[in-house]
Amino acid sequence: MRSAEIVICGAGIVGLTLARELVRRGHSDILILDKEPDIGRHASGRNSGVLHSGVYYSPGTLRARSCLEGNRLMREYCREHGLPLKENGKVIVARTEAELPGLRELHRRATENGADVNLIDEQTLAEIEPLARTVGQALHVPQTAVVDPKAILAQLRRELNDSGKVRFLFMARFTGRPGPRQAETTAGLVNYGFFINASGAHCDRVAHAFGIGRNYCLVPFKGIYRKFVGPRADLVRGSIYPVPDIRNPFLGVHFTRGVHDDVYLGPTAIPAFGRENYGILAGVDGEAPAILWRDAVLFATNPKFRAVALEEPRKYFFRHFFNDARKLVKELDPADVAPTHKAGIRPQLVDLGTHELVMDFLVERDQESLHVLNAISPAFTSSLFFARMLADEHLN
Repeated sequence: MRSAEIVICGAGIVGLTLARELVRRGHSDILILDKEPDIGRHASGRNSGVLHSGVYYSPGTLRARSCLEGNRLMREYCREHGLPLKENGKVIVARTEAELPGLRELHRRATENGADVNLIDEQTLAEIEPLARTVGQALHVPQTAVVDPKAILAQLRRELNDSGKVRFLFMARFTGRPGPRQAETTAGLVNYGFFINASGAHCDRVAHAFGIGRNYCLVPFKGIYRKFVGPRADLVRGSIYPVPDIRNPFLGVHFTRGVHDDVYLGPTAIPAFGRENYGILAGVDGEAPAILWRDAVLFATNPKFRAVALEEPRKYFFRHFFNDARKLVKELDPADVAPTHKAGIRPQLVDLGTHELVMDFLVERDQESLHVLNAISPAFTSSLFFARMLADEHLN
């Protein structure tokens, strides 16, 4: 039987940065559990590497409060440890005149959140991103940067190991809570003083074992990518994003030059059939019927979800994916777009009472546990500051 003062379930970015923050505050007996053989095997290690800049999020929300400062701290962390970092900015373009009010709303939100953003004309856009096209205006976001998520995760692990205060227990899937301050795992029983649920796509299952968050469940969405190749790819300097439908938490297919100079297009937001359904059928498991039922209920009751469910699955097919991407740039040829195995799952929390997608981070706790229930984008960007917020507001 193992025991620890604090047990953290989940070795992704939220779990690792929170462990780091707790060590900085004097905690010396932390055990991190994960069902995988290593850290960051899912959303944390598969994301696009973009450090966001507080553009999309309603002022006052946890996402808005944590994003900009998280961006600053993560850039500092990369510089301090010599990790890959490109501070190459982002533009958000309007594909039609009908998107201009949405662009201006993003400018308003970003300004209120304290971001450095500028509305620019087509000529200025061409100077910043030569390949990008817009209708009338675009939004320039210079604070957006890109990082290597796996390099950051590896550095965090080294730091935690070197502290001598954090242990890892891999291949330890949480399976239940047999009694107070006890967690059952596939690696045996673990006793704890306090339990932190940072288990990403499985956080609702873990929370329900504590009697917490029973009115919420996670619905997975699949993000697939393609690669921009050929000479035109050299014209992409940073990131080119569309104006999203801000009623939903997805940003649309976009172009991003990564820290290793590959340019990717994506991701999609396709309703998935499993929490780890990265391929067409790979990752579809016994939960698929329950997920399909949840999707069917959302389709019937939530027009915003219905729009996503009707539009996004078409992007499995090259023609639809390509047509979506080419609206952002002046020139794009089918030969410029190559397949890739890069894919991720975005676990999205749904309120079972209202049938709405939860648009903010959600944190709940009781006397012996804390549960991070909706660590959606920009969780990676926000993580270092979000860990401070959790420690300040929930763990004192």
